[in-house]
Amino acid sequence: MKKTNGNSIINNIIHLFYSTALSSALNAAALIILAYYLQSHNYGLFSVALAISMIMGYFTDAGLSDIVLREGSKKNVSTSILMSSYIKMRFLLLIITFVFGFIYIEFVYVNNQELIQTAYLLIFPMVTGVALQSIGTTYFQLIEKMEYFGYIRMVSALTLVTTISLGMLFSLHPYIISLLYGMSYMLAGIFGLVLVSKKIKIPLKSKFHKGILQNLGSFTIGGLLFVILPHLGPLVLERTISLKDVGLFAIAYRIPQALQQIPFVVAGAYYPVLFRYFNGGMPNEHLKLNITQIKIMSLIGMGMTIPFFHLSEFVIQFLFGAEWTMAATPLKILSLLLTFQAINIALADGLTSRGMQTYRMVCQLIAVISGVILYFVLSQSYGVIGAAFAGIAIEGITLLGFLLCIPNRGVIAIKAIIPYLLFFAISLGVSEYFFREIPLLAMAINLIFLSMLLFIDSELKEKIRRDVVKKIRFKRVKGKDTEGV
Repeated sequence: MKKTNGNSIINNIIHLFYSTALSSALNAAALIILAYYLQSHNYGLFSVALAISMIMGYFTDAGLSDIVLREGSKKNVSTSILMSSYIKMRFLLLIITFVFGFIYIEFVYVNNQELIQTAYLLIFPMVTGVALQSIGTTYFQLIEKMEYFGYIRMVSALTLVTTISLGMLFSLHPYIISLLYGMSYMLAGIFGLVLVSKKIKIPLKSKFHKGILQNLGSFTIGGLLFVILPHLGPLVLERTISLKDVGLFAIAYRIPQALQQIPFVVAGAYYPVLFRYFNGGMPNEHLKLNITQIKIMSLIGMGMTIPFFHLSEFVIQFLFGAEWTMAATPLKILSLLLTFQAINIALADGLTSRGMQTYRMVCQLIAVISGVILYFVLSQSYGVIGAAFAGIAIEGITLLGFLLCIPNRGVIAIKAIIPYLLFFAISLGVSEYFFREIPLLAMAINLIFLSMLLFIDSELKEKIRRDVVKKIRFKRVKGKDTEGV
């Protein structure tokens, strides 16, 4: 088991933050370019194909990445053998995924050849690329070298923007744009493998690490449900509303979905440390760390929700043009996803790192089943607005399930979730009620309220102060050690 370094979490957060900020900005740019170029019908087709691709991409992992982090945190485990077993499993799952995925597409969309062609051109390179990227990011997360994790993400986003921009410049057909979108993932995946090969020698003929199969079923199902949830909307809505409306929902949904990567910065830094604390027999430290993670991720999620809640119409018109104005209200509603998802990610990490993946899986299964029903019923009755409320309801159900299942739920609820959500709900309601006609002022007042929360929570304020001071001292000592070299 790797020795805990007091600076590891804050270092990893810093590395992940700048890479996530850049990659999120580039992904947002790709989203804007696609929306302008494809328009609502073709963007609806692309959204459905992308949802299928992301779900198939998960099947090439099937929860193995989380298991690798769990196994790698144990004593006397060979990283080389562990990664070799992981890669073998990934490529086996990649082949199985393609076989069953293409059968599913041909069977379900037999009457929509336009969608089938879009899906095939997108899926093959993208799913392969997702598998390759995940090998790289999992390895660097395992060894807690998040700067390399960030490099892979930045290369992926940069390649994505470049290929789509070239496709738009040469006025290529939407089918070719879909192919270029997928190829950007594959190129970044190859880059990730190159980085891994420079850091570790992986013996492909080595013995198989059997621990990688322990509890694989619950990890597979739980991870699949986690991936399905953000793509559930387009898959269900394609059956209940027009593709144009699916495109409107997709535009509104993809903005918070893209920004969700920022809370993952904190999650990515805390996740291996949570495993290490629990497997190292330190449950109290694990609980404290998880509560801190929930608080920080809550603040980040709330901070991102505020501007999109108050300025949704401005954001849509500025980014996509007046023809997409109807997506403003769905965006206002769906901006709340950023807060709920940030908390849910932290709670889910707390469950998984405690060895309670089955509980996480059951909660997500209930959320998915509820989501299918909610998307179907609400979209049929209220269209895109109903679909947006369905998205929020799903995250609320997930949060309640995770909280009921997690140990020390009372401590976590009282110290983090209840006061933070209650404070945020009141501040959001007050600023919206009194300053709705002046959205910039409403946003500014809401952000001031949020900053007050940071000062009110003396425990979190002291934790952040200690970490910052420790980081500064560490840099000073490191600087002195290198003087004269």
